[in-house]
Amino acid sequence: MGFRVRSPQDFWGGIVLIIIALIAIWASRDLAGMRGFAFGPGTAPRLFAGLLAFCGALVALVGLLQDGPKIGAYAIRGPLFIVAAILTFALAVRPLGLVFATYVTFLVSIMASKEMRLIESVIAAAAMTAFCVGLFTYLLGLPFQLWPPFMY
Repeated sequence: MGFRVRSPQDFWGGIVLIIIALIAIWASRDLAGMRGFAFGPGTAPRLFAGLLAFCGALVALVGLLQDGPKIGAYAIRGPLFIVAAILTFALAVRPLGLVFATYVTFLVSIMASKEMRLIESVIAAAAMTAFCVGLFTYLLGLPFQLWPPFMY
């Protein structure tokens, strides 16, 4: 009584979601859960991890029941530039301030796409930087350093 994977992309994608959910549940094992009607710090991570595992199981089940695409070649460009953008922001926000760090981060993340154009990227990065500064600094009132210390 075997089964045949009819959509490997869906099946293995669902399995990966389940594995991520199990890692999240394991990582939150030391956090207190729910006590009566009071939420503990571990309640939300476990709840969302459980929902992720359920969704992953549904996706994997679809991969068993419906025909779908095979697993294609892995594209390294996108994930590489996105990880580089995250690291760029993490390393640049304190010494360079929010404005420069955000602008450079957007330019690095935009390079993840093969369809990027220089002028559009520069304008989009400027617009998103202005949005982030407005949102985090002025609307939410978070105490971000906007500019490098040598500019004050």
